[in-house]
Amino acid sequence: MTQENVDKVNAIIEKYGYKRNILASNLALNKKFHFAIFLPKYENLEYWKSQIAGIEKAAIEFRKFGVVLDYFFYDFDMASFRESVQKVLNFECDGLLFAPVFYDESIRFLKEYEKKNIPVVMIDSHIKSNQEHTYVGQDAFQSGYLAGRLISFAVKNERQVLIFKITREIESTSVYLQRIDGFYSFFKDHGELNNFRFSEVTIKDSGIDQLHMDLFSGVNSVFVPNSRAYIVARFLEKNNIKGVRIIGYDLLKENIEYLNKGIIDFLINQRPEEQGYMGINHLYKKRVLQEAVENTHYIPLEIIVKENYFPAKKTL
Repeated sequence: MTQENVDKVNAIIEKYGYKRNILASNLALNKKFHFAIFLPKYENLEYWKSQIAGIEKAAIEFRKFGVVLDYFFYDFDMASFRESVQKVLNFECDGLLFAPVFYDESIRFLKEYEKKNIPVVMIDSHIKSNQEHTYVGQDAFQSGYLAGRLISFAVKNERQVLIFKITREIESTSVYLQRIDGFYSFFKDHGELNNFRFSEVTIKDSGIDQLHMDLFSGVNSVFVPNSRAYIVARFLEKNNIKGVRIIGYDLLKENIEYLNKGIIDFLINQRPEEQGYMGINHLYKKRVLQEAVENTHYIPLEIIVKENYFPAKKTL
């Protein structure tokens, strides 16, 4: 091509603009993009099954564009997590979808993983690190703040509120603590609600037989800052304790059962399937399409009550 023709082509590009069709180039080269999925094992956990359902939906949708998923699962114990960490660090990929369940260990992992200069998308929990990684999920603080507002509705007399923490050994994640912080912050910001009194109870998930009647003596409302509100609801039903407002998280089958019975009043839905889908969608846009994407994608806070719940699948 002569210099005159080159100048003409450049003039046309400058006038009308040109953007290389990255997707077409990838398809022509049969290029593969490997995304590592680093999550807790999900076989017996409905919440994480929903995350995987969203991830798999995205995998099917983007497979034709060269997206390949490689899974790394860990048990809910530190030894299994550390073992999986080494496998993930040794695995060469184009992007990582990660649920930082173990807070301190996740910080250490991210610090090491940042040396690889590979995009990271976190779901479920958001933790800060040296680099600004992407987060897809709810604003945990705001969801706790919302729970406080729901507790306060239509209450004029003095109210005793119990924050019921039913935890696994690992439940020191930032999302869990931020919900509780947000809950208390609502009442700090609304000093006129001085008729509320608060207490806390913590039991291990394996020790739910520790529940007894005295725990609920004088209690009018219960806030469960995770998906185990059904455990409290089951105990109240068994012991015929009525008139206690319960607020919890997630559309687990057990939670829905007690929501429909009117024992659980409110559930804040985290929409885990959407989290999984959007996490992969973000990596696809960033790595395959090479588009600029925002680092934070908050899933809207969704309040579920008996009257607006229906088991229809939401389209993403």
